[in-house]
Amino acid sequence: MPELPENDAHGTRPENKLQQALGYTEPIFNASMAGAAGGSLAAAVSVAGGFGMLGIGGSSTKEWIDQEASLAASTGHSWGAGLMAWVLAKNLDPLEQVLAHGPSFICVSFGDPGPAASLAHEAGVMVGMQVGNAAELARALEVDIDVVICRGNEGGGHGRNEVSTLPLLQLALQQTAKPVIAAGGLATAAGVAAVLGAGAAAAWIGTRFAAATESMSHANVKEAIGTAGMDDTIYTRAFDIAQRIDWPVEYGGRALRNDFSDTWAEDLEKLGEAVASSDALTDSINEARTKADTSLAPVFAGQAAGLSRTGQSAAQIMADLARFREVLDRSARRWRL
Repeated sequence: MPELPENDAHGTRPENKLQQALGYTEPIFNASMAGAAGGSLAAAVSVAGGFGMLGIGGSSTKEWIDQEASLAASTGHSWGAGLMAWVLAKNLDPLEQVLAHGPSFICVSFGDPGPAASLAHEAGVMVGMQVGNAAELARALEVDIDVVICRGNEGGGHGRNEVSTLPLLQLALQQTAKPVIAAGGLATAAGVAAVLGAGAAAAWIGTRFAAATESMSHANVKEAIGTAGMDDTIYTRAFDIAQRIDWPVEYGGRALRNDFSDTWAEDLEKLGEAVASSDALTDSINEARTKADTSLAPVFAGQAAGLSRTGQSAAQIMADLARFREVLDRSARRWRL
C-alpha cells in the first residue's frame, strides 16, 4: 500500500503527503460517479496530472469492470475507484474485480466500509471514505480509513443533505491529521483554491467532469448540465423510489429539476403508493433513462452545474482548474502584511 509520509518534526500536517503517496501533480480528483466516470475519463484526468477515479455502480458487471479498469490503468498513471458500501455488504466481488487491476486508491462510502477496507488494505491499497455529517466523519477517523472525503450537500448525486462543504471541511481539518479531500459545489479554479487554502489535500470534482467529452454520460445529460443554472437542482429520493433502487433512505440524490421531480419530489408517499400498485411508473422512468430523456430521467448534478459547460475535454478542465495557483498567489499578495 502506498504509505503516507509522517508528519514533520514540529507535528504539522504536510499537506502534500497524499500527493506524495499517489503521485499526481495536480490536487484534483474526478469524483467516482457511477454512469459517468468510466475508464476513459479516469485515464484522461490522470494523464492531465490529476487523479482519475472510476465509478462502480450497483449493477456494474464483471465484464464492465474489467474493461473500464483496464482503460483507467492503461496510461501507467495511478488511478482509483469508488464503490458503495451498501452494495459491497451483499457481495465483495466488485471490489475484488477492481483490485485485480491494481488501483492505488479505493473510496468506499454510503454504509459500513469495514469489510471492504480490510480487503483493500490486504491488497496494499489506500482507502478513503466519503462523509456527509459529523457521525460519518467520526467513523472515517477510525484506523481502517486513510483518507477523508468531505462531501457537502451542494454536491451532485447521492449523499447526505445535512452539512455544506466548508463547515464539514473545517471540522475534519480540526479533528484529524489524515489527508482530507473537499467535495461538493467545486467547479472553478477559485473553488479549488478556496478548499486548498483552507487546508484540504485535494479537490473532488464531480459535475463539471460529468459534462466532459470523455464522460460516459449521454450527450443529452451533458447538455442538460451545461445549460442548467445554480438554482436548478433538487435533493430528493424520488428517482430512486420510482426505479425501485434500494439506496439507504438517508442517502437521497441531488439532481437537476425536471418534469418528474416537479410532479413527485414533494409527495414521496403518493409516489411510493403508485410504484407499489403498478409497474407503469418504474417502466416509464427506466425507458427514459435508456433514451436519455432528461425530462423524466434523473440527471445527477450538483449546484456547480451552474458553473459547468459542455464540449470541454478533461485536459481542458484540468488546465482551467489548475489556475488555482494564480488565485492563491493573488490572495496571498492582496492580504500580505
